[in-house]
Amino acid sequence: MPNYWLMKCEPDVYSIDDLIRDKTTGWEGVRNYQVRNFMRTMALGDQAFFYHSNAKPSGIAGLVEVCKTAYPDPFALEEGHKYYDPRATPENSIWLSVTVKFVAKAKQVISIQQLRDTPTLSDLMILQRGSRLSITPVTEAEFQTILKLF
Repeated sequence: MPNYWLMKCEPDVYSIDDLIRDKTTGWEGVRNYQVRNFMRTMALGDQAFFYHSNAKPSGIAGLVEVCKTAYPDPFALEEGHKYYDPRATPENSIWLSVTVKFVAKAKQVISIQQLRDTPTLSDLMILQRGSRLSITPVTEAEFQTILKLF
């Protein structure tokens, strides 16, 4: 049984349209231990909503699928890169990436307000006060509810 996720990215950094063009992308640059641990549990076939953060409107722009499970974030070892971490070594990279592939684009961005206005999504992690994680789990019921908004 697959797990479900919500993965946030600023569209001026990388958007759902970029993913449509590229077909797959590495999800790198995560520098939060809780999110890294979520990435460790991701499995092939897990699905995730691609969320545009810091956008007008912020919201779910599409659907992606994990097509390569957690592997060392290549940028953690790349001196001079903004995601470089001097504590990382080839044997212990500390940070992880996953690769996702494009599945679908929402007809229009499902805004955070639409998510808030859907009573069955009240426990959705991204809607919780102080939630700033770039990847969060989504329950199967939440996943099915959001798919209906596509």
